Amino acid sequence: MTDVSLSKDVILDTAETVFRKFGLAKTNISDIARALHVSHAALYKYFDNKAALRKAVVERWMHSVFDSLNVVAAEDIPADQKVYRWLDTLREFKRERARKDPELFAMYAAMVAETEGALEVHVKHLIDQLTLIIEDGVSSGIFACKDPRQAATAVFIATTRFHHAAHSAEWESPHSDAQFQAIWQVLLNGLSITK
Repeated sequence: MTDVSLSKDVILDTAETVFRKFGLAKTNISDIARALHVSHAALYKYFDNKAALRKAVVERWMHSVFDSLNVVAAEDIPADQKVYRWLDTLREFKRERARKDPELFAMYAAMVAETEGALEVHVKHLIDQLTLIIEDGVSSGIFACKDPRQAATAVFIATTRFHHAAHSAEWESPHSDAQFQAIWQVLLNGLSITK
């Protein structure tokens, strides 16, 4: 490969493969460069160091969930249905990722935990999107909460068990879907009651 054919996406794809092969701790920039058949200096044109490269890999993976969530957020349906669909899409996206490739999912969960600030940025973006949906519900009279951001944060935290990687072992429980439905009913009642 020449420097001309390098791109951030090519580097990130290769880095993911190399991280998976050698593990997070053992992989260095030279391993990734070798897999690309370029010098490690070529990678420094795109990323300052291994930490920056690793953060970019994590961010790309975390942002992949937004494609599905953006589709839900753009749907022309009542806000209560939209919040439900948004939460269900988030949990199914994570569950499917964990089910399809548990090793890769575990690697990303570890990378997220070890990458400073990555989770906070991701969660903020998720709560921002959920806030907009709840604000729409308040405007249309479906929800009666006084503070949509506080409500979005509460909804997100209350459903953490269904979408946070730390709980992935519980996602395939035969009771998981019923528990999600039960939590959703409580949340829906809470969003709809005037405080």
